[in-house]
Amino acid sequence: MKDVRALVDSVRQGNRLALGRLLTQVENDTEEGRQALVNLFPYTGSAHLIGVTGAPGTGKSSLVNRLAYHYRHLAEGTPTRRVGIIAVDPSSPFTGGAILGDRVRMRDLTGDPGVFIRSMASRGSLGGLAATTSAVVDAVDAAGFDIILVETVGAGQGEVDVASLAHTTLVVEAPGFGDDIQAIKAGILEIADILIINKADLPGVENTERALRGLLQLAHPTSHPLDGRFDDPVSRAGASIHSGDLPWETPVLRTVATDGSGISDLVAEIDRHREYLQKSGGWTRQERARLESQLDHLLKAELVSRWRKTVSESHVQSVVDRLANRELSPWQAVDMLLNGGRL
Repeated sequence: MKDVRALVDSVRQGNRLALGRLLTQVENDTEEGRQALVNLFPYTGSAHLIGVTGAPGTGKSSLVNRLAYHYRHLAEGTPTRRVGIIAVDPSSPFTGGAILGDRVRMRDLTGDPGVFIRSMASRGSLGGLAATTSAVVDAVDAAGFDIILVETVGAGQGEVDVASLAHTTLVVEAPGFGDDIQAIKAGILEIADILIINKADLPGVENTERALRGLLQLAHPTSHPLDGRFDDPVSRAGASIHSGDLPWETPVLRTVATDGSGISDLVAEIDRHREYLQKSGGWTRQERARLESQLDHLLKAELVSRWRKTVSESHVQSVVDRLANRELSPWQAVDMLLNGGRL
């Protein structure tokens, strides 16, 4: 317990090495990491969580780099804000660790004590985030960072989990990336609080912007498309922040992350969205939805863990054998495993 208290105190005092050590414990789901998170949890809830998602190749990492640099150096008239960056990378097929490609693109931030960058391996998790991303965000929040940018893995249409984590979700598109209608097919467009056309210096930007604005009109921006559609944490999170009396109309912005064009306007819109959430009550609703989503995940993981301790591996494999031989359906197999071998 003394080691845990010392670790918590060091994190709260801004010790970057201690924070890095804690995040390693959290990602590995150790008992020390869990105890530290329990002690740090009362200090969470202040940071503005900004999710950045979109297809691979749209320039998400470069955009995150520019945003962080702006918050640290170029935000005239506002106090300098400490920025945490959680970059979820694909897992290495050899080590299971993060490939760290995002870190290479963020060299502008190297040496800035007000910026903390952490790459996480997705470790096979779907939805664009790692299983422990929410816990890592809590730790960085408790360490006193004002802005936390969470960049998803870049897996494409399945990256909607970020909506249950972030207060403000940025969806990044780019000209020339195939059929524009792909943006609406699997929920990516619906989770956007701000739509960004990055690489706006490329040909075709006008067509991309026209298509996105048309799709937004089809999505009825005055009532969020996820409201009441699905009973899951991501949908509830999306609905919760758009259910106030003040509707939020999703803006479409152009940026060129390589030279910083449009970044000032993007930061202004992010700040405007935060004000909207606070005035409409969406901030509180989103925090509640985020915690409910985290609770759902922890409950599922813990229940599965406890169940695995009650059943032998040989019994599980015998059921799998019967499943593979088509003697049982998947539903019957679940019933048999949960009912001690009886259908």
